[in-house]
Amino acid sequence: MAGVDLSFACDCGTLRGTLSGVSPSNGTRAECFCHDCRAAELYAGQPDPAPGAVQVYQTVPDRVRFDAGEDQLAVFSLSEKGLLRWRARCCGALLFNTARSPKLAFASFRTDRLADDAPLGPIKARAFIRKPNGKRGHEGGFKFLAGLVGRVLPRLLTGRWKQTPFFTPDGTPTRDIHVVPEAERSPLYPSKP
Repeated sequence: MAGVDLSFACDCGTLRGTLSGVSPSNGTRAECFCHDCRAAELYAGQPDPAPGAVQVYQTVPDRVRFDAGEDQLAVFSLSEKGLLRWRARCCGALLFNTARSPKLAFASFRTDRLADDAPLGPIKARAFIRKPNGKRGHEGGFKFLAGLVGRVLPRLLTGRWKQTPFFTPDGTPTRDIHVVPEAERSPLYPSKP
């Protein structure tokens, strides 16, 4: 399916871009209830999503284009090896999560940055949901993983992983990564009973 092109923007509208070829078959819509997604929201000065989820559309970097305000793009990580969380410096809006290596070519896009998220289709997976026994688990994990592999592997084999606005051709992130220090990070997580 060819999909449609959708415009996105940060909260203040300074950083804008386009997701191309959006359709339920070209990406996976998911909800994440993990503590890291919540901590990232809080660190970026965004509203606390708990007890709700952060909604994402898992796509690939070569479908992402920044149209204006790209100088406002910044990136942080909650640990030395954690996901890269791309945001707008101007207003703190979180936009994308990526791996630290461009060869693992995925971009989890924050769906609340769209005026209309209907073309993304229904939510197909839920991560870290609270189970009746109190533990956390996943729903639709196989569909999510199959979609990820089905998009990432062809890009790895063909070299399309190099078509990304997040990394330079040599694989270096286009922005310096700010790793959130432990003293700032630990208050963002729920207290252990």
